[in-house]
Amino acid sequence: MNTVQYILSPREAWEAAQKWRVVKRSVDARQRELKVHLTVLTDNEGQPIAKDDVRWAMYESPVFQDVHKAEREAVIIGCGPAGLFAALTLIEHGIKPIIYERGKEVSERKKDIALLNRNEGLNPESNYCFGEGGAGTFSDGKLFSRSKKRGNMQRVMEIFHYFGAPDTVLYETHAHIGSDKLPTIIKRMRECIIEHGGEIHFESCITSLKEVESRKTATLKDKSHFQTPIILAIGHSAHDTYQMLAAEGVAMETKGFAMGVRVEHPQAVINRLMYHLSPALSQGEGEKVELIKYVGNASYSLVTQVKGRGVYSFCMCPGGHMVPASSERGLCVVNGMSASHRNSPYANSGIVVQINPEDIEGDDPLRGLLYQETLERLAWEQAFLITNYELRNNRTSESEIRITNSAVAPAQRLRDFVEGKASKDLPPCSYLPGVVPSRLDQWLPEGIGKRLQQGFRDFNRKYPGYLTNDAIIVGVESRSSSPVRIIRNPETMESVSTPGLYPCGEGAGYAGGITSSALDGINAAIAIAGSK
Repeated sequence: MNTVQYILSPREAWEAAQKWRVVKRSVDARQRELKVHLTVLTDNEGQPIAKDDVRWAMYESPVFQDVHKAEREAVIIGCGPAGLFAALTLIEHGIKPIIYERGKEVSERKKDIALLNRNEGLNPESNYCFGEGGAGTFSDGKLFSRSKKRGNMQRVMEIFHYFGAPDTVLYETHAHIGSDKLPTIIKRMRECIIEHGGEIHFESCITSLKEVESRKTATLKDKSHFQTPIILAIGHSAHDTYQMLAAEGVAMETKGFAMGVRVEHPQAVINRLMYHLSPALSQGEGEKVELIKYVGNASYSLVTQVKGRGVYSFCMCPGGHMVPASSERGLCVVNGMSASHRNSPYANSGIVVQINPEDIEGDDPLRGLLYQETLERLAWEQAFLITNYELRNNRTSESEIRITNSAVAPAQRLRDFVEGKASKDLPPCSYLPGVVPSRLDQWLPEGIGKRLQQGFRDFNRKYPGYLTNDAIIVGVESRSSSPVRIIRNPETMESVSTPGLYPCGEGAGYAGGITSSALDGINAAIAIAGSK
């Protein structure tokens, strides 16, 4: 493949992308004048190839086999990106996948998420974490990763495109589908799996593993049984499954993870800081309107070191919304998402602190989970110190249900947090269930809170104006990654304690997002296909 690289203005790059076959695009905002780096495919004479020229295939389409009567089968626990891509890869190799997912299919899951956003109750089995497509389906659909995983990451993008993702996923440095578009793509993947002979069983949660004639059997709530090989793709929030695996002797260990808060600014502020706009232009006038059309709302990636631990931005969502991401009643967890157009007036990002295993006392491999839950429960309790004081003292069954189901979150103005001041009121924000003023500067653990305060000061030195009371922090952002790793053989990808069990994806501790989880699922399926 021949390519040519251009450095263009945002408008020139946008116009070129409408005509030519783009293979890579990135925005360079380091200088006052924005430039776009564009790489396009060329023919043998060096001429750019037209976007719609069918003589040049964009990639090799997958070939799925009919596995209705396949001799080999594999079970997959979890229908997130690791599970879905594992299933599709198994079908390519002529192996029948049988998927069990604790949550609901994507359209039914939407209904439970709508109730949660209206603060009308959490379904512990169907929410932002659990259900078809996994945690990424309704929390942004970003297709980029810091991971350096072994394998063809571009192939992950091609499979997403094959099932309906826009062309941009093939070439954008920070590709994004959006929570409004991704569910349709996930549904098409499911239909493909079923059409070719695979099975998907929703509302089926794994409850045990046990030895059966040198193989494994997993028992579901409906008491059905199946045999291995088993791909374990449970996601990072299946705390009950971790506890079951530990009780049944599956080898696990504590791994590093991160926790913190979600910060939200007016998008106009972030556009001004990242695109070097004047205050007038950042409010939506003239030049800025055209700029956003061609390059989109600005995002950022921030990192610093505070007292030996990293403090960094995570899952930054320009033009997005904050969402309630708990999978258990009585806990408060927040996350972020963006629709495909990224056009809300808010920009939010997780700002998290690195936590190493030695930072948590004890030797229990699940101690990181307990630490997570402790802080999530504390955040939930803090949200009700004021707003539900009378309700908490009204000991009727109805009041207890209302308290337990609520997704209201504790919040503080950003500068107030850094300066250790109470926020008498809060600015408008995108978090639909509602926020209440809270002293996060006082109740966050010192190892997290103090580092966050210094981290925000550092970020403001890089981008003066970032530290503003027009921004709000909401707690807690605690599910950026799993604090547990299910130990596996690096060559066979099998659990070191449980042959035939293939842990993969975020829940196994080997991935950190949609694309790296999908690639890990592909690799697990390939390992099974190559085994005897």
